[in-house]
Amino acid sequence: MKYFYGLLLSIIMSVPQYSLASTPENTVPTDTQNTLRQYYFDAARNGNIPMLNEFIQAGFDLNTQDAKGHTALTLAAYHGHKAMVERLLNAGADPCSQDHSGNTALMGAIFKGELKIARLLMKTACSPNQQNVSGQTASMYAALFQRKEILDDLIKNGANTQIKDHRGNSVDNLSHGEFK
Repeated sequence: MKYFYGLLLSIIMSVPQYSLASTPENTVPTDTQNTLRQYYFDAARNGNIPMLNEFIQAGFDLNTQDAKGHTALTLAAYHGHKAMVERLLNAGADPCSQDHSGNTALMGAIFKGELKIARLLMKTACSPNQQNVSGQTASMYAALFQRKEILDDLIKNGANTQIKDHRGNSVDNLSHGEFK
């Protein structure tokens, strides 16, 4: 059963009118699109790299978002699947992608305490000052959740600790447990 989803994807993608790599997405039936997306996001949540490889080989859009705007990269980072994060990054997934709240995979990794993944994501071309819809940055997350080593690394990579979120919080006051 572990390769069932990959097999299903291979079968669907082998039918010319369903090839996501060569036809517009709107030619694939909606229920098939939804099923494929669900399998894709399940692979990310569960760290199923063989299934992910099937999606990559089929030319599936790696930056597809779920109903909350999460990408597979965000889900893999949040759930602690470092190998999945590496595979997605190497295959071209966008590390700067934001969900509907403006949060990134880096913010999710910091929140969950996935420090090795956070360090990996900090090596990408994303701005260390990227803000979510509340004006918060990855360095604010690091300060708030007391991830000092990550905060230090973000600062070394150019994070601006003077930025304030929409409530007036900064890295300094968040690192001292003060919230506005």
